[in-house]
Amino acid sequence: MNQETVRVFVGADRSQALAVPVLAHSIRRHTAAHVEVIPMLDLPVPQPRDPRNRQRTGFSFSRFCIPALAGYQGKAIYLDADMLVFGDILELWHLPMGDARVLVQKEVKFNDQTTQKPGAPPKRMIQSAVMVLDCARLDWSIEKIVADMDAGLYNYEQLVYEMCILGTPDIGTVVPFEWNSLEHHDAATRLLHYTDMYTQPWAFSGHPLGHFWLEEVRQMLTDGSLAMADLAKEVELGFFRPSLLRDIRYRHKLPCMLHRALDACNRITDAASGFVAHKAVYQAKRERERLIAQHGERHH
Repeated sequence: MNQETVRVFVGADRSQALAVPVLAHSIRRHTAAHVEVIPMLDLPVPQPRDPRNRQRTGFSFSRFCIPALAGYQGKAIYLDADMLVFGDILELWHLPMGDARVLVQKEVKFNDQTTQKPGAPPKRMIQSAVMVLDCARLDWSIEKIVADMDAGLYNYEQLVYEMCILGTPDIGTVVPFEWNSLEHHDAATRLLHYTDMYTQPWAFSGHPLGHFWLEEVRQMLTDGSLAMADLAKEVELGFFRPSLLRDIRYRHKLPCMLHRALDACNRITDAASGFVAHKAVYQAKRERERLIAQHGERHH
């Protein structure tokens, strides 16, 4: 009997390229399904004319390329690279689509009016970092999407946070919070999302949930799916912090009471090396801010 292939498209920029196989390893370790993981690394998408509408990362618009990349056939899952999976990906794959064409995270319910679930977004927006897409029913073209943005039909926020290119019935808000746990982990967590780019475990020493990512890497080193030379190369290129190699080797051997001292030592090492987390994204942000200021001056 032919086994269905679960297609997972992962958005990433060059600084997170090696995070993709770590995510893929965590997915495959928790499922018996045949999983195809497709990295979308800095896809060549058109640049909106208005700098305010430009991508916030190298992959902000990648999710809208998935139907075309999938040949407008079958289903697909979208994930960001800065994630780890702790549950069977088939749970996501088999969520009922109903009449929807895209499934996103459902509204997070609180026990009362003042208590917010840890890691939940402070206000409702489309959480599109985890999506299930019916590619056969999505005619998205990134060229047309950007052209419509240039024509003033919508802006970046409306596209990414409201997914305005779909009607309300097309969006199913059914993905459980446990499948996009933002900076949060408990016994029910199925997917941990390191949403703060500047404190991700490969970029910052001391993330309270960073040990999960470090342990996944250690398992890859043990089973041979990753080599220390691969990590060292990312450090050499400035994408991973230099202290990561020390963390991989020694953190799990130290008592917890010494972890804070290790973090302090690691940060000194990283600062002395001149390491800047997500340097390219930071530089792009500064350039976008400069262009926005110029754009505003021209319209005064």
